[in-house]
Amino acid sequence: MKLLRTLSGRGWVVACLILGANLLFMGCASTDVPVFSSDVLGGASGGAPVNTMDVGRFAVGDLVTVTLIGPEPPIPPHEERTKEDGTITMQYIGSVKAAGKSAGELQKEIHDRYVPKYYTRLTVVVKQPDQNYSVGGEVKQEGPKMYIGETTLTKAIQAAGGFTDFANRKNIRLTRGGKTTIHNWYKIQEKPNLDPLIIPGDRIDVKRRWPG
Repeated sequence: MKLLRTLSGRGWVVACLILGANLLFMGCASTDVPVFSSDVLGGASGGAPVNTMDVGRFAVGDLVTVTLIGPEPPIPPHEERTKEDGTITMQYIGSVKAAGKSAGELQKEIHDRYVPKYYTRLTVVVKQPDQNYSVGGEVKQEGPKMYIGETTLTKAIQAAGGFTDFANRKNIRLTRGGKTTIHNWYKIQEKPNLDPLIIPGDRIDVKRRWPG
């Protein structure tokens, strides 16, 4: 009975320690602590993926340029920003949904609505505005870079000429839509899946490494 009481006492001590640890953990978890993450915005092969299918598609307010090749007499190119309902208005065929479509998809829809009802032969060319991201700070060639396809953080830095001698490779900031994450180039080299995808509109800033 004495042994049972001893064990029971020890059990209460263990239970109290576990309960205290749980309460401490809950209190810490509720604290708003900054997160330094290399995959918050989506890695090349891991983390929360970026929906690259949305890249290169028209959005409300984008300038759309449509050129019709073939009609006689020639028709001047049609330029218009997508309206709030995502449409543009073309001669003869009227309202055409542009938002959410790629240039190729919009070309096909416009072509199919003109041919053969209005024209027998027609080539449609749809041009999108240039899409860019920017790289600044301790890189050799600062400034905007044209988005030409799937790009990662490290590829974007290479496109900017690489790091300067003063670059802090542990403090690379990627800002998207007002949200900034901090990335470590050395960790990305160890785990390439931590290399986040870049999309048009992103801003990359390589901070300076202070001596010491």
